[in-house]
Amino acid sequence: MDINQIKSFLAVADTLHFGRAAQTLDMLPASLGRQIRILEDRLETRLFLRTTRNVALTEAGAAILEDARALVAQAELFEEKVRSIRKSETPVLKVGTIDSAAAGLMPQLLKYLREEHPDIEVQLFEQKTIHLLPRLLSGSLDIAFCRPPDIRDPRINFRTLFFETAVVALPTDHPLADRAAISIEDLADAPLIVPDRRSRPHSHDLTIKLFLDAGLTARIAQVAEEKHTIVNLVATGTGLAIVPRWTARISVPNVTFVPLAMREGTTRSKLILAAAWTRGTRDTQRDALMSTLDKNLKAIEDSA
Repeated sequence: MDINQIKSFLAVADTLHFGRAAQTLDMLPASLGRQIRILEDRLETRLFLRTTRNVALTEAGAAILEDARALVAQAELFEEKVRSIRKSETPVLKVGTIDSAAAGLMPQLLKYLREEHPDIEVQLFEQKTIHLLPRLLSGSLDIAFCRPPDIRDPRINFRTLFFETAVVALPTDHPLADRAAISIEDLADAPLIVPDRRSRPHSHDLTIKLFLDAGLTARIAQVAEEKHTIVNLVATGTGLAIVPRWTARISVPNVTFVPLAMREGTTRSKLILAAAWTRGTRDTQRDALMSTLDKNLKAIEDSA
């Protein structure tokens, strides 16, 4: 039995007029009449006597009137109790991260957060930037750690955290594997594995623009989407890949990672890691997270 049907019964019983009762419930008279019919069918009895001029309670309707009021009052008390419990519960801070932040930033940040704010519960959602930003706007995420897009939505606030270090993933038996650092010029003729631009535009453009800045053209041998796939393709000798330094934590045999030497000012923006949240929103837990991050940012950046 639907409590809204009981409320419909009470509205008609109090006004003895379907039109006025419908107005008090902000619904159409036809919809109200349907709710009453469903209730009468469920109870297998008539609750109202209807004529073209009058509406009156039947004997059964009058007999259940006070019980109906008690049911509605009990339902409202139940709803209020649930709302009170929900308000007293500690809300979960919903954090979105790209794979780079999930592997490099979040493990350290959550360690510091547990030490400073053990009462804050964090739920992580790992997705690409193109999926995280709409979730911020919809309210299903409180904050996201991502790559800021070239064209930024004015409804979202972006705060740059640091620039991630780029490295080259290559087979351990490659001639460049024992270098202290590798330049783009060293990769001029190397087959490259790059991310799919449709899903990872920032990572894809990083490789392409590094070569353009050096007056070269990237020789793309394979396109892949996930970092794990890229590193495993490197292990098979398919090609080399330019990836964030955290990727070195992916344990794949026969792959080594060498720092990429970049000229100052070239394409560093493509390695930005930023925090993003919806403008005009307030969240004490998000503020606590960012405060913890600010205190420990240097230590986190040095290892990212």
